[in-house]
Amino acid sequence: MSSPTNIVIYILIFACAFLLMQLVIGAGRQGARQIKRANIRMKILAKGGGNGEASGATLKALRQSRGIDDDNQVGKLLRWLNLLVIHSGLRIGAYGLYIAMSVCAFVVGTLVFFFTGNYLYFVLGFVAGFGLPVLAVMFIGKRRRKKAVMQLPDALDVIVRSLRAGHPVPVAIDLVAREMPDPIGSEFGLAGDEITYGTELGASVQRLSDRVGHGDFDMLAATVRLQARTGGNLAELLANIAQMVRERQKMRLRIKAASSEGRMSALILNVVPILLFLAVNMLSPEFYGDVSDVPMVKQGLIAAAIWMVIGNVVIRKMINFKI
Repeated sequence: MSSPTNIVIYILIFACAFLLMQLVIGAGRQGARQIKRANIRMKILAKGGGNGEASGATLKALRQSRGIDDDNQVGKLLRWLNLLVIHSGLRIGAYGLYIAMSVCAFVVGTLVFFFTGNYLYFVLGFVAGFGLPVLAVMFIGKRRRKKAVMQLPDALDVIVRSLRAGHPVPVAIDLVAREMPDPIGSEFGLAGDEITYGTELGASVQRLSDRVGHGDFDMLAATVRLQARTGGNLAELLANIAQMVRERQKMRLRIKAASSEGRMSALILNVVPILLFLAVNMLSPEFYGDVSDVPMVKQGLIAAAIWMVIGNVVIRKMINFKI
């Protein structure tokens, strides 16, 4: 094969590889852009076609998946647990947490009994298994509330700019629902859908606040209700709330920085004794092994654990500031 033919073949191979690489990179960028701009509500709405019926089905599907009935009230059974599920944003329905608690309790209790063979430990493991899903949902809800509060000033700025541009309130809320990610995007989307189907603005914002479960959203709901009764410039009020929320966030960060020494002290006081106890047992098992059955040693360990709990409570009171 001649040299010019080889050159042409190499050029064609390079061109094909280059085009393939551009295709892959372009598809990746497009997918990343869609993921960045979408939230759960928009994904469900896109599957339904985006018309009015799809919007109603989206509202119903999201409410049912989060355990909210038509009156935005949680079920009759164990209201507090259902509120935890709503605040967490988990789409597990009204009874998903109860199922998870039952399964976890059975699994933990069975595992504890398998390794210990003690019925008392089985009961303790069974009770502890009930609490593990609740702690997990509480952690998820706390993280979601924190993220929602961080997004709230930007969402209010979007609404303010839209109102000042002459758009009605439902259009401004729908803009937040379409452009912002979760959790704030889906929450404002639910509020916008409720307004579309006849709910008053103040009531829909109050339901939004109930779903998030944070004081900043309660302040927003109270302001909107007051404006609906007394009148005034809604855009100006929302701009003031956005500025206030930002100032409160700055204050929280300052308090977190000021209390970092106390939090680190609590962490060290909790972790160091446990690590020291484990290290001694690994390096010199007979150190505690010879006296592990002595009643006074057991009582001393129990007293030390109680004092550690009391110390944690005191430090918690010293570093926990509410704004």
